[in-house]
Amino acid sequence: MSAPRPDQHILGELGLSVTPAGPGLAGSMTIIPEMCVPDAPHLRTSILAASADHIAGLLAASVTAPMVPVTLELDVHLYAPAPGSGSLQSVSNTLKAGRSVFMARVEFSTGDGVPVAISTASFMTAPDTSLRLPSTLSIDGPARTRSLRVPWAQRAGCERREPGVAVLPRSDDGLNSSNTVFGGLIALAVEESLLSLSPGTTVSSLSLRYLRPLRVGPAVATARVRSGLGQVDVRDAGNENRLTVLGTARLFDR
Repeated sequence: MSAPRPDQHILGELGLSVTPAGPGLAGSMTIIPEMCVPDAPHLRTSILAASADHIAGLLAASVTAPMVPVTLELDVHLYAPAPGSGSLQSVSNTLKAGRSVFMARVEFSTGDGVPVAISTASFMTAPDTSLRLPSTLSIDGPARTRSLRVPWAQRAGCERREPGVAVLPRSDDGLNSSNTVFGGLIALAVEESLLSLSPGTTVSSLSLRYLRPLRVGPAVATARVRSGLGQVDVRDAGNENRLTVLGTARLFDR
Protein backbone atom coordinates (compact mmCIF):
# COMPACT_ATOMS: atom_id res chain seq x y z
CA MET A 1 0.00 0.00 0.00
CA SER A 2 1.45 3.34 -1.00
CA ALA A 3 2.26 6.70 0.51
CA PRO A 4 3.31 5.86 4.08
CA ARG A 5 3.03 8.60 6.63
CA PRO A 6 6.34 10.47 6.61
CA ASP A 7 6.62 11.32 10.33
CA GLN A 8 8.50 8.64 12.26
CA HIS A 9 7.64 5.90 9.78
CA ILE A 10 9.81 2.79 9.79
CA LEU A 11 10.59 3.46 6.13
CA GLY A 12 12.41 6.63 7.19
CA GLU A 13 15.09 4.52 8.86
CA LEU A 14 16.24 3.27 5.47
CA GLY A 15 17.55 6.73 4.65
CA LEU A 16 15.70 6.86 1.34
CA SER A 17 15.64 10.37 -0.09
CA VAL A 18 13.32 11.19 -2.98
CA THR A 19 13.60 14.19 -5.27
CA PRO A 20 11.85 15.31 -8.48
CA ALA A 21 13.61 14.22 -11.68
CA GLY A 22 11.93 15.62 -14.78
CA PRO A 23 8.47 14.07 -15.05
CA GLY A 24 9.40 11.36 -12.55
CA LEU A 25 11.20 10.90 -9.25
CA ALA A 26 14.71 9.89 -8.25
CA GLY A 27 15.65 8.06 -5.07
CA SER A 28 18.91 7.49 -3.25
CA MET A 29 19.99 5.50 -0.20
CA THR A 30 23.18 4.16 1.35
CA ILE A 31 23.27 0.39 1.86
CA ILE A 32 24.30 -0.62 5.37
CA PRO A 33 24.75 -4.13 6.85
CA GLU A 34 21.41 -3.96 8.68
CA MET A 35 19.68 -3.89 5.30
CA CYS A 36 21.23 -7.13 4.09
CA VAL A 37 19.98 -10.70 4.04
CA PRO A 38 21.03 -12.87 7.01
CA ASP A 39 23.98 -15.10 6.06
CA ALA A 40 24.44 -13.36 2.70
CA PRO A 41 26.17 -10.03 1.92
CA HIS A 42 23.38 -8.71 -0.27
CA LEU A 43 20.71 -6.04 0.10
CA ARG A 44 17.29 -7.51 0.82
CA THR A 45 14.93 -7.76 -2.14
CA SER A 46 12.14 -6.69 0.22
CA ILE A 47 13.92 -3.35 0.72
CA LEU A 48 13.95 -2.87 -3.05
CA ALA A 49 10.22 -3.69 -3.01
CA ALA A 50 9.54 -1.26 -0.16
CA SER A 51 11.49 1.47 -1.94
CA ALA A 52 9.70 0.84 -5.23
CA ASP A 53 6.28 0.85 -3.55
CA HIS A 54 7.10 4.11 -1.82
CA ILE A 55 8.55 5.95 -4.82
CA ALA A 56 5.93 4.72 -7.29
CA GLY A 57 3.27 5.44 -4.66
CA LEU A 58 4.42 9.04 -4.45
CA LEU A 59 4.01 9.34 -8.21
CA ALA A 60 0.55 7.81 -7.95
CA ALA A 61 -0.34 10.21 -5.14
CA SER A 62 0.52 13.17 -7.36
CA VAL A 63 -2.27 12.01 -9.67
CA THR A 64 -4.88 10.81 -7.15
CA ALA A 65 -4.42 13.57 -4.50
CA PRO A 66 -6.14 14.24 -2.20
CA MET A 67 -7.46 10.67 -2.52
CA VAL A 68 -5.27 7.80 -1.33
CA PRO A 69 -3.73 5.35 -3.83
CA VAL A 70 -3.47 1.70 -2.79
CA THR A 71 -1.21 -0.90 -4.35
CA LEU A 72 -2.69 -3.54 -6.64
CA GLU A 73 0.46 -5.25 -7.87
CA LEU A 74 4.17 -4.89 -7.21
CA ASP A 75 7.10 -6.76 -8.70
CA VAL A 76 10.88 -6.60 -8.45
CA HIS A 77 13.34 -8.47 -10.69
CA LEU A 78 17.11 -8.48 -10.05
CA TYR A 79 19.84 -8.95 -12.64
CA ALA A 80 22.14 -10.47 -10.01
CA PRO A 81 22.28 -10.59 -6.21
CA ALA A 82 22.09 -7.01 -4.98
CA PRO A 83 25.19 -5.29 -3.60
CA GLY A 84 25.75 -5.27 0.15
CA SER A 85 27.35 -1.83 0.39
CA GLY A 86 27.67 1.47 -1.46
CA SER A 87 24.81 3.60 -2.70
CA LEU A 88 21.59 2.59 -4.38
CA GLN A 89 20.01 4.92 -6.92
CA SER A 90 16.51 4.69 -8.37
CA VAL A 91 14.53 6.43 -11.08
CA SER A 92 10.76 6.19 -11.41
CA ASN A 93 8.50 7.20 -14.27
CA THR A 94 4.80 6.96 -14.98
CA LEU A 95 3.70 4.26 -17.41
CA LYS A 96 -0.05 4.84 -17.20
CA ALA A 97 -2.21 7.41 -15.46
CA GLY A 98 -5.77 6.29 -16.21
CA ARG A 99 -9.07 6.94 -14.48
CA SER A 100 -8.99 3.70 -12.53
CA VAL A 101 -5.38 2.43 -12.58
CA PHE A 102 -1.99 4.12 -12.24
CA MET A 103 1.21 2.26 -13.16
CA ALA A 104 4.88 3.21 -12.74
CA ARG A 105 8.29 1.69 -13.40
CA VAL A 106 11.26 1.97 -11.02
CA GLU A 107 14.82 1.19 -12.12
CA PHE A 108 17.56 0.60 -9.54
CA SER A 109 21.31 0.94 -10.05
CA THR A 110 24.50 1.31 -8.05
CA GLY A 111 26.20 4.64 -7.53
CA ASP A 112 28.47 3.68 -10.45
CA GLY A 113 25.50 3.18 -12.74
CA VAL A 114 25.45 -0.64 -12.77
CA PRO A 115 21.84 -1.87 -13.15
CA VAL A 116 20.59 -3.74 -10.08
CA ALA A 117 16.86 -4.36 -10.59
CA ILE A 118 13.68 -3.24 -12.29
CA SER A 119 10.25 -2.91 -10.71
CA THR A 120 6.71 -2.09 -11.76
CA ALA A 121 3.82 -1.13 -9.50
CA SER A 122 0.16 -0.50 -10.15
CA PHE A 123 -2.31 1.40 -7.96
CA MET A 124 -5.96 2.29 -7.67
CA THR A 125 -7.73 4.93 -5.60
CA ALA A 126 -8.86 3.62 -2.22
CA PRO A 127 -12.60 2.77 -2.28
CA ASP A 128 -13.06 4.62 1.03
CA THR A 129 -13.50 8.18 -0.20
CA SER A 130 -13.18 9.56 3.34
CA LEU A 131 -9.45 8.76 3.34
CA ARG A 132 -7.12 11.64 2.56
CA LEU A 133 -3.41 11.92 1.91
CA PRO A 134 -1.30 13.84 4.44
CA SER A 135 -0.74 17.50 3.66
CA THR A 136 2.95 16.85 2.95
CA LEU A 137 4.59 13.84 1.32
CA SER A 138 8.21 12.72 1.71
CA ILE A 139 9.63 14.42 -1.38
CA ASP A 140 12.58 16.75 -0.89
CA GLY A 141 12.39 15.97 2.84
CA PRO A 142 15.14 14.74 5.15
CA ALA A 143 16.81 11.55 3.98
CA ARG A 144 16.58 9.90 7.39
CA THR A 145 14.37 10.53 10.39
CA ARG A 146 16.18 7.89 12.49
CA SER A 147 18.99 5.46 11.77
CA LEU A 148 18.37 1.76 11.27
CA ARG A 149 20.39 0.24 14.11
CA VAL A 150 19.22 -3.37 14.04
CA PRO A 151 18.55 -5.74 11.12
CA TRP A 152 15.53 -4.81 9.02
CA ALA A 153 13.45 -7.84 9.97
CA GLN A 154 14.17 -7.33 13.67
CA ARG A 155 13.22 -3.65 13.42
CA ALA A 156 9.90 -4.54 11.80
CA GLY A 157 9.28 -7.31 14.34
CA CYS A 158 9.09 -9.93 11.59
CA GLU A 159 9.82 -13.41 12.94
CA ARG A 160 10.31 -16.81 11.34
CA ARG A 161 7.99 -19.06 13.32
CA GLU A 162 8.90 -22.30 11.54
CA PRO A 163 10.30 -23.29 8.15
CA GLY A 164 8.14 -21.61 5.53
CA VAL A 165 6.22 -19.37 7.93
CA ALA A 166 6.97 -15.74 8.85
CA VAL A 167 4.83 -13.45 11.01
CA LEU A 168 4.76 -9.64 10.80
CA PRO A 169 2.87 -7.62 13.46
CA ARG A 170 0.80 -4.55 12.70
CA SER A 171 2.54 -1.51 14.18
CA ASP A 172 1.67 2.18 14.16
CA ASP A 173 4.96 3.09 12.48
CA GLY A 174 4.40 0.57 9.68
CA LEU A 175 1.09 1.86 8.32
CA ASN A 176 0.18 3.82 5.22
CA SER A 177 -2.27 6.61 4.53
CA SER A 178 -5.21 4.18 4.52
CA ASN A 179 -4.24 3.06 8.04
CA THR A 180 -3.36 -0.47 6.91
CA VAL A 181 0.00 -2.26 6.82
CA PHE A 182 2.44 -0.75 4.31
CA GLY A 183 2.84 -3.05 1.30
CA GLY A 184 6.62 -2.92 1.40
CA LEU A 185 6.60 -4.44 4.88
CA ILE A 186 4.38 -7.24 3.64
CA ALA A 187 7.13 -7.93 1.09
CA LEU A 188 9.46 -8.48 4.05
CA ALA A 189 7.17 -11.16 5.50
CA VAL A 190 7.02 -12.86 2.09
CA GLU A 191 10.81 -12.73 1.77
CA GLU A 192 11.38 -14.10 5.28
CA SER A 193 9.02 -17.03 4.70
CA LEU A 194 10.98 -17.92 1.55
CA LEU A 195 14.43 -17.51 3.08
CA SER A 196 13.46 -19.71 6.03
CA LEU A 197 13.23 -22.55 3.51
CA SER A 198 16.40 -21.61 1.60
CA PRO A 199 18.92 -20.08 4.05
CA GLY A 200 21.98 -18.45 2.53
CA THR A 201 20.28 -17.43 -0.69
CA THR A 202 18.43 -14.31 -1.84
CA VAL A 203 15.24 -13.60 -3.77
CA SER A 204 15.91 -12.91 -7.44
CA SER A 205 12.36 -12.18 -8.58
CA LEU A 206 9.33 -11.20 -6.51
CA SER A 207 5.76 -10.54 -7.63
CA LEU A 208 3.02 -9.50 -5.20
CA ARG A 209 -0.71 -9.23 -5.81
CA TYR A 210 -2.63 -7.33 -3.15
CA LEU A 211 -6.11 -8.80 -2.81
CA ARG A 212 -7.30 -6.72 0.17
CA PRO A 213 -5.77 -4.41 2.79
CA LEU A 214 -4.09 -5.97 5.81
CA ARG A 215 -6.11 -4.21 8.48
CA VAL A 216 -5.63 -6.05 11.79
CA GLY A 217 -2.61 -8.33 11.70
CA PRO A 218 -0.43 -10.01 12.31
CA ALA A 219 0.39 -10.90 8.72
CA VAL A 220 1.19 -14.59 8.42
CA ALA A 221 3.17 -15.52 5.29
CA THR A 222 3.29 -19.19 4.36
CA ALA A 223 5.69 -20.26 1.61
CA ARG A 224 6.19 -23.31 -0.56
CA VAL A 225 9.30 -23.69 -2.73
CA ARG A 226 9.86 -26.22 -5.48
CA SER A 227 12.74 -26.18 -7.97
CA GLY A 228 13.55 -22.60 -7.02
CA LEU A 229 10.01 -21.32 -7.58
CA GLY A 230 8.22 -20.06 -4.49
CA GLN A 231 4.55 -19.45 -3.79
CA VAL A 232 3.49 -17.45 -0.73
CA ASP A 233 0.07 -16.82 0.79
CA VAL A 234 -0.23 -13.92 3.23
CA ARG A 235 -3.22 -13.92 5.58
CA ASP A 236 -4.53 -11.37 8.06
CA ALA A 237 -4.62 -13.53 11.18
CA GLY A 238 -6.67 -11.00 13.17
CA ASN A 239 -9.26 -10.54 10.44
CA GLU A 240 -10.74 -14.02 10.10
CA ASN A 241 -7.46 -15.25 8.56
CA ARG A 242 -8.42 -13.67 5.24
CA LEU A 243 -6.12 -14.10 2.28
CA THR A 244 -4.52 -10.70 1.72
CA VAL A 245 -1.54 -11.04 -0.63
CA LEU A 246 -0.37 -13.65 -3.13
CA GLY A 247 3.36 -13.82 -3.77
CA THR A 248 5.40 -15.58 -6.44
CA ALA A 249 9.19 -15.63 -6.31
CA ARG A 250 12.37 -17.17 -7.63
CA LEU A 251 15.59 -17.54 -5.69
CA PHE A 252 19.19 -17.17 -6.74
CA ASP A 253 21.33 -20.27 -6.45
CA ARG A 254 23.44 -20.48 -3.32
